[in-house]
Amino acid sequence: MSWTRHGGRLAEARATYGEGAAPWLDLSTGINPHAWPGIGGVAIDWARLPDEGELRALEAAAAAYFGVGEGHVAALPGTEIGLRMVGPMLAGPVRYLAPTYRTHGEMVAGSVAAASLAEVRDGTLILANPNNPDGRLLSPHDLLATHDCLRVRGGWLVVDEAFADAAVTKAPISVAAHVADDARLIVFRSFGKFFGLAGVRLGFVIAPAPVIAQVRARIGAWPVSAAAIAIGTAAYRDAGWIATMRERLVQGAADLDAMLVRRRLAPIGACSLFRLVDVPDAGATFARLARRAILTRPFDYDPHWLRIGLPGSAAALERLEQALADG
Repeated sequence: MSWTRHGGRLAEARATYGEGAAPWLDLSTGINPHAWPGIGGVAIDWARLPDEGELRALEAAAAAYFGVGEGHVAALPGTEIGLRMVGPMLAGPVRYLAPTYRTHGEMVAGSVAAASLAEVRDGTLILANPNNPDGRLLSPHDLLATHDCLRVRGGWLVVDEAFADAAVTKAPISVAAHVADDARLIVFRSFGKFFGLAGVRLGFVIAPAPVIAQVRARIGAWPVSAAAIAIGTAAYRDAGWIATMRERLVQGAADLDAMLVRRRLAPIGACSLFRLVDVPDAGATFARLARRAILTRPFDYDPHWLRIGLPGSAAALERLEQALADG
């Protein structure tokens, strides 16, 4: 059975490796293990269709958080759908910066992988920043320079910022604030990863108004659930939790790094929600951890790579270290 398609396949892991002596620890997804705690206090009316005014309030809350105008934001039932929806709108030739999400290579038929920004001087470029799975972080300056080069030739720059919320840097890493009607820039943001609520299935596209109009026309009425609207609106307005969580994730990533170094593994990446490690046989390491009820993420394009999500507690980190040490 292949585990390289995507993370989070916990039911299949249980079926393959059994329950084990301890509850399963899912480190395969890069989702924040510390979920936004206010979900229990959010009132949701399950008996009626999602309200248009409440949807716009969600988009306004998200726009304020992203630092963009409300007219440039549309809510989506997850960024996966949004990426595939926008793909046919893009001008070719289309390239995607690899390695990256499998979806980026599937958005446009015939798209071609590129290894660096320098390789792409025309057409459209799709990339993730921070990148998955290696945590590569590109500067906004370099991304905007690439955008300007592509724009004058009629191309687009599409930036998937699914993991940008977790970044703690002196300067913002997001290019969302540069989206404008005269730009050729489209940005995607994910709700579930940073807020630890992937099951809500909520994301956003940030784009020039004509693109937003096309997205809304294609997705139709009621694009997201009443639960997603209520939870997302409240969470994006919780500035105190957001600031505290960013610092907590940085410390958690530092603790993970220190443990990996103790186990003679070099942590790769700048995203505080996961680390990539290079091991002689990632498949064997994956299976060894799975037999200890710890799920990680291998990759079919590199047999040495294993991505490890952030453990949610000192006990979980110790358990991971012991499993790595017992190899």
